[in-house]
Amino acid sequence: MSSSVENVKAKAKEVAAEDFDKAKHLVQSAAKSGAYLYPIKGIYYFLGHKSLWKPLLSKLAPTLTLSTGVIAFMFIFAYLPQAAALAFVNGPLSAITTILLTLSESSTIINLISRTFLLQDALVDTFDGTLVARNQTEVLAEGRQLKAGNFQDPIGKLGKLLKSPFEKFSPTALVRYVMYLPLNFIPIIGTVLFVLLQGRSRGNSVHTRYFQLKKWNNSQREAWLKENTAPYTAFGTVATLLELIPFASILFSFTNTVGAALWAADIEANNVMMTEMTVPRINKEASKKAE
Repeated sequence: MSSSVENVKAKAKEVAAEDFDKAKHLVQSAAKSGAYLYPIKGIYYFLGHKSLWKPLLSKLAPTLTLSTGVIAFMFIFAYLPQAAALAFVNGPLSAITTILLTLSESSTIINLISRTFLLQDALVDTFDGTLVARNQTEVLAEGRQLKAGNFQDPIGKLGKLLKSPFEKFSPTALVRYVMYLPLNFIPIIGTVLFVLLQGRSRGNSVHTRYFQLKKWNNSQREAWLKENTAPYTAFGTVATLLELIPFASILFSFTNTVGAALWAADIEANNVMMTEMTVPRINKEASKKAE
């Protein structure tokens, strides 16, 4: 009996050590990539390039109205019941964790509605315009017509879309969000895990337009995202935290899009190291799967 217990303990230590090594590797990979900085770079780049403001300004009024209505509704009808439930597990911290939870829920609802009905075209224009501003017109030409002329307005150079834009908010993402909600009942750590998981989901979608322009199939996309889980999770986590800020979330939706485009431009220019993975390797692996 004692030997069995010792074996279980030894196995548990082995699994814990393995998980710790994996987590350590992911953190190191995320830090090495610098991907977590791109949402911040997106803010500065957006603020310094007024021509990129046009898509945001065209959608500002309806989206702010939507955000105000959703946040007010959630805090009036959802905050107190959730605070009462979380008080049993989080104690005095329940007020803070419930605010974060309610903001996260509000952000999800706002993103679901706005990205599907209000912001889709504007975010695509912002992403494409940033690529133009970074002189990455070659990759962009695969999915969009560009107007002639060498003028200083990247949004003005954008012509007709040749390919459909970003994927809309997927039902899978919504289901996954609901599945992870109970994590918030775990004091502090649960909320942190919830945000990280949301960040991973958010990160996997930031380069949907870029993958489309590169003409990558699903196998190529999955291979790239799997190999670069840490950088995309790091980007997605910072982006998620920014978009949790009430009323400023619409601004950060656009600056995060700019950040994602800057990241894509750097990948194209080979100025950023994500991992040792290369595009030819992706294509090679994808072709092997096809065989």
